[in-house]
Parts: sequence; C-alpha cells; structure tokens
Amino acid sequence: MKLVRKDLEKDNAGQVTLIPEEPEDMWHTYNLLQVGDSLRASTIRKVQTESATGSVGSNRIRTTLTLCVEAIDFDSQACQLRVKGTNIQENEYVKMGAYHTIELEPNRQFTLAKKQWDSVVLERIEQACDPAWSADVAAVVMQEGLAHVCLVTPSMTLTRAKVEVNIPRKRKGNCSQHDRALERFYEQVVQAIQRHINFEVVKCVLVASPGFVREQFCDYMFQQAVKTDNKLLLENRPKFLQVHSSSGHKYALKEALCDPAVTSRLSDTKAAGEVKALDDFYKMLQHEPDRAFYGLKHVEKANEAMAIDTLLISDELFRHQDVATRARYVKLVDSVRENMGTVRIFSSLHVSGEQLGQLTGVAAILRFPVAELSDQEDESSSEED
Repeated sequence: MKLVRKDLEKDNAGQVTLIPEEPEDMWHTYNLLQVGDSLRASTIRKVQTESATGSVGSNRIRTTLTLCVEAIDFDSQACQLRVKGTNIQENEYVKMGAYHTIELEPNRQFTLAKKQWDSVVLERIEQACDPAWSADVAAVVMQEGLAHVCLVTPSMTLTRAKVEVNIPRKRKGNCSQHDRALERFYEQVVQAIQRHINFEVVKCVLVASPGFVREQFCDYMFQQAVKTDNKLLLENRPKFLQVHSSSGHKYALKEALCDPAVTSRLSDTKAAGEVKALDDFYKMLQHEPDRAFYGLKHVEKANEAMAIDTLLISDELFRHQDVATRARYVKLVDSVRENMGTVRIFSSLHVSGEQLGQLTGVAAILRFPVAELSDQEDESSSEED
C-alpha cells in the first residue's frame, strides 16, 4: 500500500489518500472502511444523453465521485471491493444524494475521510504502508568484517544495516587482536539484528556466508544470548537458518534464497504466529482456566485488574457498525498495550481467525490467575436467570 497523503487534525478527524498495490492491500482497505465514512475515487457511471433530434442514448463516462459509505462488500477470492453509497459532492453526471457503487481495485487511488481515526485503523495503515510488515524473511549476509542485514519483501530486498569492521590478520603466536576485532564485529551484527528485525513478522532469518563464518557467528550470538538471558533471541532461535553464500555482499543473497532448504522453509504461512497464540490459549484454558478468559465482559474485567499478558482479537470486531461497540474494542486494545500486554489482531480470513470468532472473537491469556472474576460472572449470570 502506498500512502500518498495524510491530513489529520488534532481531534483525529481528517482524510488519507492511498493506493492499494497488491491483492492483500484490498483486505486492508476493507478493514479501513466503515459505514458513514466518506470515500472519493474515480468510477465509471452510465449516463443518458439526448441528441438534438431527441433520440436518447447512453454512454459510460469516467468521473470522480465522493460517496457517503452505506454498504461494503468484499470478495475474498477475487480480492474485489464494492462500496455502495450516496453522492455527497456536486457532480455534472450524478445528482446529489443519488446512489452509486464504486469498485476499488489495485493501483487505483482513493481518498478516505473519517470523523474519527482511531489507533487500530491508524496502525493498520502504518503496517500496510511499511514494507517491513510484509517482509516475512530477514537475511544476514556476511563474511569476516562485512555484513548486510536485509529484509526481503515479496517485491524487493531492503538493506537495513551495513556493518564493517577492520579485522587484522592472525599472526604467529598472537591472535588476540584478530579475535577481539572479530568479537566486536559479531557484537555489532547482533545489535543490528535486534534493532532492525521484527520477530513478530519475520518467520525466517537466513544467515549466509562463505566458509565457517555463519557457524561461528551463530555460536557466538546464542552463547551471548544465554549469558545475558536475551529472551528475544533465545525464543526465536528456531527461525535462524544457516546457508552458504559466496560473499558478504548484498548480491550474494540471491544464491541463499535459491537454496532448496530455504524455499521449503518459506512455505510456512504468515499466520503461524496467530496459530501458536491460539494454541497457547487453548492449552491455558485446559490446564489453568483461571488464566484464560474469553468474551468481552470477562476480558474487560481481567484488563481492569491489569492481568492481560496477550490479547487475541479478531479484526472482524473492528468492522462493527455500532460506533460505541467499536470504540469499546479499540479502548480495550489501547489499554492492554498501555499495560505492557501483547495484542494479536487475527485476520478473520485465516482458519485461526475463524476459530477465535467461535470464541466471541476476543480472548486473553493472563499474567496471573484471576479466579474471583469468573466467580463474580457466574454469580451475576445465575442472578439474571
């Protein structure tokens, strides 16, 4: 997705102009649109014309319309988005208040205006427009003294960091200078990995080099991670995959990506993280039910106790037509983040999102048991009965 322009006021009213570039961007657009929004885009309208002789004909004319959105229809198979609404801006071909349907498609610019842009919608725009969020693969291409840390998206390779350290040659009977420089080099590469690779998004980190550099680097990195109790690296250790490359230059990455071991590894879906989070929730529900809540009321009460470690929520809930209900979900997400909890927004198009939908669409894994909340809920529900 390409962000052309963003005009937001202090009260978060305003408009953004976007160009969807890939089929997945149509899904993002569907999640951005709400009933009551204003959508401006070019469209084709059938217009009746009357000639001087009185004969009536019809022409298809391309024009730009601004609609007040009333209905949104998304075809997930064809990735097509149809938006129906009434015309709210003067147009020579379409009367004010007349109904029209705009079909949004990739590479066609549109402008979306809202009275209130909330944090969830703004975050979705940020993710859709930042190539790092679509980069499933990261790579460290290295040789002694030179390393490139890259992100690989479906359409490009982005170099996020280049590390260069002068490493003296080994001398007879004295390797200390060489070893110290090599250690300094490895440490800088580790820092670049932590700074530039988002492990929530990346499912595989290729470490490519000639010779034994990659093995020595990975040994150093994980030994240091154990010493310093670096949970980020230790938890993501299975994502690191060592492959051969002819050098530490960026162009050598192409060889690494052609490796059969790499191509089979990359066939995993991006939704693997969602599947694991849902699996963790089910396990917690089975073994420690006081630390696994679902349903909006339960989860909100757990959040009041600042007990939520991971919030699982379906993106379907943010398409709720009732503004107050939607605001309630947005408030929950913001609050969990403020309390240093993790928020996972599930796509309702994935199987894991469908499963979460069966659990009301909102669930939480808690930091500590909150038994009294479920007891209170049980009491109140029995009183209602």
